[in-house]
Amino acid sequence: MTSSYVVLTAPGGADVAHEKTRIIRDGFTLLGFLFPWLWLLVHRLWLFAIAAFLLQAIGGCLMDRPGLWPAGFAITVGTCILTGIEGMNIWIRNLASKGWNEEALITADSLETAEDIYFSNIETPTSGKALPAPDWKRNPSSNKSGDTTSLGLFGFDGGR
Repeated sequence: MTSSYVVLTAPGGADVAHEKTRIIRDGFTLLGFLFPWLWLLVHRLWLFAIAAFLLQAIGGCLMDRPGLWPAGFAITVGTCILTGIEGMNIWIRNLASKGWNEEALITADSLETAEDIYFSNIETPTSGKALPAPDWKRNPSSNKSGDTTSLGLFGFDGGR
């Protein structure tokens, strides 16, 4: 199932290693649906969390009153549905209001695929120094060929 992912970079631009870059799936959140005010608190959406808590408390109080059960249930479930559907969007908009920059919108099947797509298009600046090359030479002292096998299969002794 394909989803859209929003790429956000930290205020002041992305760092060299892109450690602060966030890739957030823009869609329905099950935890936001099941635990709306708690999910909002975890993502530091304080005012929305307070509003969701109050709405669910009001809905719970109305469900205890005779004849107002449907209204209380509608308020409680409506808060869950609204947080589940719009929770990620609220979180993205909150980060954007704090200075995070929306760099890209990526359509992918998973978060890993979205990360691969985004980071494959980024050039990593190098600092003029040559990168150290790996030492491919074999150490003569460790040039022992053993008769060990792997899981009862024959060994290749370092080659084919």
